[in-house]
Amino acid sequence: MPGETDWGGAPPVLRKILGRQLEDLRKRAGLSFNQAGDALGVSHSTIRRIEAAKVSRLRLSDVQRLLETYGVRDPEELHTFLQAVREANKQGWWHTYRDVLPDWVAAYLSLEQAARQIRAYEAQFVHGLLQTESYARALIVAENPHATPEAIERRVALRMRRQELLHREDPPRLWVVMDETVLRWPVGGREVMARQIDHLREMTALPQVTLQIMRFARGPHPAMPAGAFHLFRFRAPELPDVVYLSSLIGAVYLDGREDVMVYREVLDRLGAQAAPDGRTAELLDDVRKEL
Repeated sequence: MPGETDWGGAPPVLRKILGRQLEDLRKRAGLSFNQAGDALGVSHSTIRRIEAAKVSRLRLSDVQRLLETYGVRDPEELHTFLQAVREANKQGWWHTYRDVLPDWVAAYLSLEQAARQIRAYEAQFVHGLLQTESYARALIVAENPHATPEAIERRVALRMRRQELLHREDPPRLWVVMDETVLRWPVGGREVMARQIDHLREMTALPQVTLQIMRFARGPHPAMPAGAFHLFRFRAPELPDVVYLSSLIGAVYLDGREDVMVYREVLDRLGAQAAPDGRTAELLDDVRKEL
C-alpha cells in the first residue's frame, strides 16, 4: 500500500503508481478484468484504463469498492490508499500554465517533478533546468515566432518555475551531458551566452548537479543517432525507469526494460567519453573567454 514517502510528488505519476497497485491487488485476488468491472458495474475496459492510469481522475467510491472487492479490509490501509487517491486527483502546479502548455509537455513535467534522478543528453540547447531567464526567453522567441509577448513571458515563467525543484529540500540528482555545440550557438547574443555560461559554472557547484561536455575533438559518439533524450528514475519502486524522446510535434515515452537498458548504456558510454565532471568548469571558462 502507498505511504506518504512513496507518492512521488506529481499527480499523473501517482495515478500510475496507484493503477499498478490496483492491478497487483486484483491479480492477488484472482479476479479478471470482467469480474472487477462487475463489482463496479462498469465494463472491463474501464478497469483496464484505471490500471493503466488513462483516467483524469480516480473516483474515491470506485477505488474503495475495488479495494474491498480485492480483500482490503484494514481501516488504516484503506485510509492510506484513499488519501493517496485524493492526492492523485489534485492538479499539478503546471496546470495554471495550460494556456501555453501542450499536453505532452504536461506529461513530461509530471515525470520531471517526480523523479529522484534525471539523466540527459542535450545536443543543441542548454538543459531547461539549467537555463537563465534571458537564454530561455531567446530560445522561446525563436521557437514561437508568432506568439504574443504575453504568451512568451508565460512560457518563460513556466521554465523558471520548473527549476525550483533543484533547490527544494530533497532535490533530484541531475546528470547532463551536453554537446559542445550547445556552448557555441550564440543564443540571444554574446551577453546572454556569457551569463548563461556563468550560470552553468554556478550550477555545477551544486552537489545534486553533474554536467559534462562532449568536446568536438572526441568525434562521433553513441548518442548521435538518437539526439536529445532523458532517462528518469523515480522514488516509488512501483514505477519503471522512463526514457523521454522529444520531437517537433510531440514526445515518445519508453518504459520497456530493453529500451531503457539501451538508453542507459548510451548514457554510460557518453559519460565515459565526455570530459570528466571535474573539468567542466575549466572548459566553460575557455568558451567564456572566446566569446
